Amino acid sequence: MTRTDHRHRHLERIAEVLEGREAEKVGYPIRVRQTEVVRTARVGAGLLRVTLGGAGAEGFEAHAPDEHVKLIFPGPDGSLRLPEQDGAMLRWPRPAPVSREYTVRRYDPVAREIDIDIAPHEGGLASDWARAVRPGAVVHVAGPPGGLIVPHAYDRYLFAGDITALPAIARWLEELPRDARGWAFVEVTDAAEEIALSGPDGVEVRWLHRGGRPVGTGDALARAVTAVTVPDGERLYVWVAGEAGQIKPLRRWVRDDLRLEKADHDITGYWKRGVADFDDDH
Repeated sequence: MTRTDHRHRHLERIAEVLEGREAEKVGYPIRVRQTEVVRTARVGAGLLRVTLGGAGAEGFEAHAPDEHVKLIFPGPDGSLRLPEQDGAMLRWPRPAPVSREYTVRRYDPVAREIDIDIAPHEGGLASDWARAVRPGAVVHVAGPPGGLIVPHAYDRYLFAGDITALPAIARWLEELPRDARGWAFVEVTDAAEEIALSGPDGVEVRWLHRGGRPVGTGDALARAVTAVTVPDGERLYVWVAGEAGQIKPLRRWVRDDLRLEKADHDITGYWKRGVADFDDDH
């Protein structure tokens, strides 16, 4: 009896979605990998890039701008508890290991390097680790479990978020077709947190300066985004991420004003003020 090889079925599905009309989340075979810190570097004033490599980074899956991994840290007692491989999935121990979730900013299969951009903040577990870590340190990475595949069939694209969404937005802009049109809105403290973005000429990038206002507060992002005029008859794709409360008005805007279908938008709370390791399971 001939067995069908399904190991690369997700790659076939990704290609199908890209050629289709609607976005879809596609799962990848998930692994936990032992990697090493290669280097760290500042990306503007608001992000700290940790580059991971080593043999464990070989064969890493990277197919979608918003895909994420979990960095797994030792528990309070110093012990490291890791998930176990269970076919194409992972079986997580209970209670769950200490971990933090981050966007995959870049994967270079030739150099076997994974870039993770972290927005440092006071008292953040991963922030403190990223500031102190040195090349050669071992870190275990779980994922990505999959990613949102968005076809190139839309007339316009709209991306919006704060500094925590900037790594994903930067990757979105890099991976869009060069003739794509749309908008990208990014709220940062000031010009020092702006970074170079390699987007299509037809995508307008607007940096919104927060100034002294606490991160995750105010309505400047929502006001700027909802002022956009989408030409009649055009198909729009919307991707938004950031502080859960701050982006809530954009959920209503997409639902009530734009009336987009579920497959035509993705809005995710990456974090919530006052909540550690927030998980938006909307």
